[in-house]
Amino acid sequence: MATPAKKTAQRQGFKTGEHIIYPSHGVGLITALEEQTVAGYSLELLVIEFEQDKMTLRVPVAKIASVGMRKLSEASTVKKSLETIAGKPRVKRTMWSRRAQEYEAKINSGDLVSTAEVVRDLYRSESQPEQSYSERQLYEAALDRMAREIAAVQKQTDTEAVRQIEGVLATSPGRAAKVAPTTDGEGGGQEEAA
Repeated sequence: MATPAKKTAQRQGFKTGEHIIYPSHGVGLITALEEQTVAGYSLELLVIEFEQDKMTLRVPVAKIASVGMRKLSEASTVKKSLETIAGKPRVKRTMWSRRAQEYEAKINSGDLVSTAEVVRDLYRSESQPEQSYSERQLYEAALDRMAREIAAVQKQTDTEAVRQIEGVLATSPGRAAKVAPTTDGEGGGQEEAA
């Protein structure tokens, strides 16, 4: 049986003081392990702080796997995500509302490479047409989520991570292709020109 000190320090491979990814909120810091009694049952809870959102979340240890919480990505996954954003944007020929739902699902999946795909597909350089408000919101959410994880993995600031991502986007060879705007409803979608 674990000693009390060990019990409060680590659960299911997660320990206090460790950064983690919670799919719908991004990077958080495990600050404590608490026990609470709810309806006569004792629950062990991981206390996770999301500093930038000024939010604290308490996750039952038994629910860690089902909510999709995971450790930070490995350096190889960060590298793959940066390679992903350097690629050519892939925009489907579907209604913007459907693409927006798909982008939102990728951002909230907690998967760094899926989030990188959203960043790649929604990035606009200075020479490209402006984005609609909702495209810009999704792009910024994906960029923020991606930058926070890269910053935590590489032990740098969020600003440095954003600069790194935007540097890759601006210089990627996949950006050379011209794109033309569509007329599929809410602004903005972009399609690859033939």
